[in-house]
Amino acid sequence: MKIYKTYFLNRLASLLFYTLFSIVILQSCSNKTIPSANLQKEENLSGLPAYSNLSYWAAHPWKKDPSDSVPAPLISTYTADSTVDVFFIYPTTFTEENDPAWNANIDDIKLNLKTDQSTILYQASVFNASCRVFAPRYRQAHFRTFFAPDSVSKIYFDIAYQDIKNAFEYYLSHLNAGRPIIIASHSQGTLHGARLIKEYFEGKNLYNKLVCAYLIGLPVPQNYFSEIRSCKDSTSTGCVISWRTFKSGYVPDYIKEEKNNSIVVNPLTWTMTEEAVSSEKNRGGVLKNFNKIVPHVVSARVHQNILWTSKPNVFGKFLFFKKNFHIGDINLFYMNIRENLVTRIGAFWKQ
Repeated sequence: MKIYKTYFLNRLASLLFYTLFSIVILQSCSNKTIPSANLQKEENLSGLPAYSNLSYWAAHPWKKDPSDSVPAPLISTYTADSTVDVFFIYPTTFTEENDPAWNANIDDIKLNLKTDQSTILYQASVFNASCRVFAPRYRQAHFRTFFAPDSVSKIYFDIAYQDIKNAFEYYLSHLNAGRPIIIASHSQGTLHGARLIKEYFEGKNLYNKLVCAYLIGLPVPQNYFSEIRSCKDSTSTGCVISWRTFKSGYVPDYIKEEKNNSIVVNPLTWTMTEEAVSSEKNRGGVLKNFNKIVPHVVSARVHQNILWTSKPNVFGKFLFFKKNFHIGDINLFYMNIRENLVTRIGAFWKQ
C-alpha cells in the first residue's frame, strides 16, 4: 500500500488543478447533448449497492449514460459492437474536503453526477469503440484515505473493493453470457482492478476470456502477478497494460525510491521499449472539449517506471505548468486506445 500512498502525496499538489479541470468539464458538458446521468434515488436501507438495479451502474448497455457518448468527428463512422465487454473501474471522485466520511455514499446524487460527467464521459467512453461498457458505482474510498496509515486505510479500501467484487460477480452471473472481457481502470480503480484480476483471472478458467487489462494511472509492479505478464505489442492478449504520465524530464522523488519495476507500456507504440516516439504517432487526444479530437497532442517515451510526455500541444499550453499529467493518463491517448481496442480484440478472436 505504501507505493500507492506516496504516489498520491504527489497528487495532492494537483488536487486544485483537478478540481478546476472538473469544473471546466461540467461547464463544457452543459452545452452539449449527451446522455444524462440516472439521478433517480432508490430506496436503499442497507447502504449497499444492489447491482440488479441499473441505478447502481454508472455505465451499463441497458441504459443511456455518458459512456455511450462518441466525439462528434467519429459519429459518422461509428458502429456499435456488443461482442466484447469492458468492465471499467473509475478513479477517485470523492474529494470533498469537508465530508468526514471515508467511503462514498452510493446514493449521493451530486457525487454520482460528478462521476458520470467526468470520468464516465471522458474515460469510459473510449472503450465503446468495440465493446459493451459496464462501470459499477461503488463506495469508493475518500481521497484522504491514501494518506492514512495501513492500519486505518485498509478497511476503507476493502469496502470499496467489496463493491467491485460484488458487481463483477453479478456481471458474470447475469450479464456476461460468455463474452470475452477487458478490465479497464484508472487511479483508485486500478488499485481494485489489479486485485480483481489476481483473484478472478490468474490461474482460473476465466483467464481464457481475458482480452487484456488496461490498468492505468497507478503503478503495477511487474512481479504483482505470478503468471499474467505485461503486453509486449499492440496485438498481445491475456496481458496487462499500464502507465503513469509525467512531463518529460521529471521524476518525482518517491518514484526514484521505488524498489519494484513497474509495467510501463507506451500507448503510441504499445511496447515497453524506451525510445522516444514522436507526437506524429499520437492519433489524437480528447481534452476539455469532448467533441474535439486534438491530433498529435503529446509525444511519449518510457523512462524507467513512468511514461514521459511532451507538454500537451494545445492552445494556452503555456498555462499548463503541471509536471504530473495524471488527470490526462487516458485522455492524452484517447484515439490510440480506441484504435488499439479494435486491433487487440481482432487478435483475440484469431486465437
